Amino acid sequence: MSDQNRFREWVRTTGLYAGVLAKWMLLSVVVGGLCGVVGAVFHLSVHYAALTRGAYPWLLWCLPLAGLVIVGSYKLMGTEGMGTNDIIDAVHDDKRLSILLLPSIFLGTLLTHLCGGSAGREGAALQIGGTIGQRVGRFLRLDDQDLRVATLSGMAACFSALFGTPLTAVIFAVMGISIGTLYHTALLPCLMSALAAFGVSLALGVEPTRFAVAAPDIAAGTFLRVLPLSVLFALVSILFCAFIHGTEHWMQRRIPNPWVRVVLGGAAIIALTYLSGTRDYNGAGMEVIAAAVEQGTARPAAFLLKLLFTAVTLAAGFKGGEVVPSFFVGAAFGCAAAPLVGLPAGFGAALGLVSVFCGVTNCPVASVFLSVELFGSEGLWYFALACGISYMLSGYSGLYSSQTILYSKLKARYINVHANSHPAAPESEAPEELEAAEVHIVK
Repeated sequence: MSDQNRFREWVRTTGLYAGVLAKWMLLSVVVGGLCGVVGAVFHLSVHYAALTRGAYPWLLWCLPLAGLVIVGSYKLMGTEGMGTNDIIDAVHDDKRLSILLLPSIFLGTLLTHLCGGSAGREGAALQIGGTIGQRVGRFLRLDDQDLRVATLSGMAACFSALFGTPLTAVIFAVMGISIGTLYHTALLPCLMSALAAFGVSLALGVEPTRFAVAAPDIAAGTFLRVLPLSVLFALVSILFCAFIHGTEHWMQRRIPNPWVRVVLGGAAIIALTYLSGTRDYNGAGMEVIAAAVEQGTARPAAFLLKLLFTAVTLAAGFKGGEVVPSFFVGAAFGCAAAPLVGLPAGFGAALGLVSVFCGVTNCPVASVFLSVELFGSEGLWYFALACGISYMLSGYSGLYSSQTILYSKLKARYINVHANSHPAAPESEAPEELEAAEVHIVK
């Protein structure tokens, strides 16, 4: 090749890389900015809804009515049955997302928190962010492959804006859709979008989620104590997913009418609240999480009651997410169980929060980043060990049935199964059948 041709090739290649970088910078600024604003407004709205519910306890009695409004709004906007699994499908299969999903999940989650349903916020964050990312991508006329990256960028951005954990949001987006692969192409767009959204949310007054916890010094004895506790965290994560999905399937089968189901579910939450004698299990429960981690105090049965409240709330048709409830369940269980193996209750709560999140999302790397962003780097080795054990022993259960698990957790074997699809089956399949399976990737 002549020097002139080499120069032309260099110019062409340089222009290609510069053009791609400029494209993703433009998308990241737009998506990150929009998700930062919408995410901040959503975060502050849910926060003030919780304060209002605390100031006016009678709002709990409005939960069945709020449920009817939620069901009606989803039917009116044509988004009935849509949720986080549809966002994941948009990445896997280029599924088109309705822009009306954004106001639907925003209003539904707000009403759920205002009237005392037990739910989180991240489900709404992923749905809002994914919808914004895909719509911006379509506006910029991106092709099929880039639209999927735009959707991931929106998911990372809104997650980052709500929780103030940009690195966790990025790793969750690029590794949490298909477990066993990393969408390297999406890494930079997601990172820029997440950082932009984080900056905007800070400017709008959203405080990042942070906890103060003291980790034990590095010692062999402490590692030996963390081991059995991590096994229990894996079992709790299996219980969490099984109960959430099982309750949903049971209620839909027994009460097929969504109007009746949401009213009965709302009435059940009211009854459970008065039977439990506390309102700790209504809403997200961030105060209980903070008390468990920072003060080492939690009721022994709190994790089971929160799981029951959350399962009934979401199965009935109320909106929100499962991640913050998984934080609650993990922190409450860890707080109660850690002293039994000789660990501080607060540190056990922190371990439980991260480990149960890892087990229910199948995202060990994102969970390790989460431990750093929530608690600091002190005790990182303990968190990493707990996440590794929880990931392996939690099997193929998960919050999101559209999530694909590409590689076995027990062997270096390609399986490509969906979460919650016959956990024991992948290990018994013949290797030749597994090799013929098709990988779901961002092309």
